[in-house]
Amino acid sequence: VSASAVEVSGNVALGSDYFFRGYDQSAGAALSGGFDVAAENGVYAGAWGSSVDGGTSSGGLELDYYVGYGGSLTESVSYDIGYIFYGYPNDTENNFEEVYGSVSYADATLGFATSSDWYAGTGSYDYIYAEYGVALSEEYSLGFHYGTSTGAEDYDDYAVSLSTEAAGLGLDLSWISTSTAEGAYADNEFVLTISKSL
Repeated sequence: VSASAVEVSGNVALGSDYFFRGYDQSAGAALSGGFDVAAENGVYAGAWGSSVDGGTSSGGLELDYYVGYGGSLTESVSYDIGYIFYGYPNDTENNFEEVYGSVSYADATLGFATSSDWYAGTGSYDYIYAEYGVALSEEYSLGFHYGTSTGAEDYDDYAVSLSTEAAGLGLDLSWISTSTAEGAYADNEFVLTISKSL
């Protein structure tokens, strides 16, 4: 939907699990959705929410809000920078904020996120990640992800995702694992996500 150089979009998804940087947030199926408002000048804002398990938030809900700016330096090089607030309405002591940014060249992205006081007041936290996507065919694409957390958390996370579309739905099968690989940290997990853009 667009009006006066502003575009509004939305999304909804159902996943067999919800991992955030390799950490299990839902301990099972998760329903999520959000919307974005983007201006032609590159400024955007949005909100996203997901069901989570009681260990993440006793209220079973995560609500995030973000604002940012993105643009292109050349036809192949783009950038994005912004601020995000992670909210847990029933456990506000767990709330935290991050500043994030990324640079993309063709199908490769290098990005970061940083927080002075991360989840549940656990202290400073930094995250650096790299991603690469490749088209296998007109119907299928493969994505690779590597991330490393330092500070409040110290571990690496990895993911490989196979994506396609069918009947107007996005289908994504991901393998997720971490260097910690214990407790709620992914240990060779597979997650299927079905999504719909609105």
